[in-house]
Amino acid sequence: MTEVSSLTGRLLVAAPALADPNFDRAVVLLLDHDEEGSLGVVLNRPTPVGVVDILTAWAGLTGEPEVVFQGGPVSLDSALGVAVIPGGEGPLGWRRVYGAIGLVDLEAPPELLAAAVGSLRIFAGYAGWGPGQLERELSEGAWYVVESEPGDVSSPRPEGLWRAVLRRQRSELAMIATYPDDPSLN
Repeated sequence: MTEVSSLTGRLLVAAPALADPNFDRAVVLLLDHDEEGSLGVVLNRPTPVGVVDILTAWAGLTGEPEVVFQGGPVSLDSALGVAVIPGGEGPLGWRRVYGAIGLVDLEAPPELLAAAVGSLRIFAGYAGWGPGQLERELSEGAWYVVESEPGDVSSPRPEGLWRAVLRRQRSELAMIATYPDDPSLN
């Protein structure tokens, strides 16, 4: 098997032609990517469910909007916490994924992380790909791979994240940000 270059910590930005409704205009943060597959969370799918309604103890640490995000179509009954911890080592209950971005152990007491957390998002479910599946989708042009920024995790305007991430690219990808929601209306 050929070695897979890790994309952990990068963003997958859905190409306008991606036909899967689960990923229409999605921005996915890859939390793990290796020869065994890939796992990530969709950063721009807020739900109407408040964090306070399901994980009350963590509600005070989440940013605006203070809702649970649909992390993807897999395991919607499970929750993942993704937090940005600025600086060096993170506290107990946090595992670095990439740079300042890491996973939160939602079973840990929130007080362990309260002083260190720069931002926190709670995701119901995740996006997953089996071995080689994401690589096939990338070769078919379904996704653009771009660098993430810590602020992507906690964007206060998640509905505009797809355009914002594309717009900041220093390539022809910036033009794709202007792609209409419904090209048939042009």
